[in-house]
Amino acid sequence: MALTTNPISLLNTNGRPHPVQNTAAVVTFVLGLVSAATSISPGLYLTSSWVGLVALLIGGWSQMISATTGQRIVTVLGLGAAGSGFYLGMAHGGLFGGWLG
Repeated sequence: MALTTNPISLLNTNGRPHPVQNTAAVVTFVLGLVSAATSISPGLYLTSSWVGLVALLIGGWSQMISATTGQRIVTVLGLGAAGSGFYLGMAHGGLFGGWLG
């Protein structure tokens, strides 16, 4: 019989549920992927920079409250993608698209 596991259980390696920490880690990862994906197109620099900034802030908070190694791994991967997307978005035009100077 095949072993079935819930993917979110890979984040709860200590056997206890951590819904807030898991949500923060997954949100950081997803927003990081969105930021990195939109940074490929220079025309989407506003999306890339704002989503990257939000992901960096949530990821920093997630890193401080994480309880397991799985959560930290997902958070760090998301932070890396978010940082790349944020900085490329800033290089293409920034958070405000030249409105402030």
